[in-house]
Amino acid sequence: MKIVFATKNEGKVREIREMLAAEDIELCSLNAFAQAPDIVEDGKTYLENALKKAKIISEFTGETVLADDSGLEVDVLGGEPGVYSARYAGEGATDEENNAKLLGRLKDVPPTARTAAFHCALVLYETNGRWRAFEARWPGLIIDERRGTNGFGYDPIFLDPAFNKTAAELPPQIKNTVSHRGQAFALLKSHLCPA
Repeated sequence: MKIVFATKNEGKVREIREMLAAEDIELCSLNAFAQAPDIVEDGKTYLENALKKAKIISEFTGETVLADDSGLEVDVLGGEPGVYSARYAGEGATDEENNAKLLGRLKDVPPTARTAAFHCALVLYETNGRWRAFEARWPGLIIDERRGTNGFGYDPIFLDPAFNKTAAELPPQIKNTVSHRGQAFALLKSHLCPA
């Protein structure tokens, strides 16, 4: 089965390939489609953004498309950065700039009050227009010290209290089971390949 993953982020693609490695699924990214349209993520929710991306890319490629939108929500900041996670410090912001802005906003917040969760909405959009959504969340805490070299985005400052490790310190096989994306993909996997 061929699925186009509606992203140019090779970090995400690598994670997903690892999760789907045992299945008979050929996953390709948008990097394989030079003329793919840029999509403005203007939805108010992760699901709205994921569905918009999946529909547009499916119509463009004529293929079944997988799209996700995910973000980090910090409770004390009223859910920021939320759907703006990738561009929290502005359009085209680097992971480092986004992390710096978030840590700046939290500088006077005590460690125990820095509860947060990663959220993921995943949409599988078929060429006939039918689609299914899979959503999950990963609770944790935001820490000041960047730790770990795995992952991307906010991973170095997002601590999973159960492991006392940041998302960037967790080995991929563990991260891919406990993360928001891992949980959503487990739901997708059981839909695609029922036992």
